[in-house]
Amino acid sequence: MNTDDHGLILKAETEVIIGCAFEVLNQLGHGLLEKPYENALAVEFSLRSVQCEQQRHYDVLYKTVKVGEYVPDLIAFGSIVVDAKVIERVTDHELGQMLNYLKITNHAVGLILNFRHSRLEWKRVVNSNCRRENCG
Repeated sequence: MNTDDHGLILKAETEVIIGCAFEVLNQLGHGLLEKPYENALAVEFSLRSVQCEQQRHYDVLYKTVKVGEYVPDLIAFGSIVVDAKVIERVTDHELGQMLNYLKITNHAVGLILNFRHSRLEWKRVVNSNCRRENCG
């Protein structure tokens, strides 16, 4: 699991997303359910001309057979999985989930944004098996 402390992949884009999350938290406050934060992020992305897809469906495959679907909250800039959370704290469980989400979507970078507290908690996750040139 790589949380990409160096921030080299899609750094400018993730900074924009985090800035949007700060604005959403400042406007809505903390502790609501996850959906209002997801929707507010989509609005803020639109206001800042950030390309965004909300609730896009991806097939979950097992040995080439579809066994389910994954529906991420948001895909920003066409390449970053954004997951809005309202949990006590981001743990290895959420980091592991995001790594799986990145594999399913074939994206290299994910952001977990936790709106539970008055101070935004965010974690950046990088799929180290994914290179920019072969990831969507």
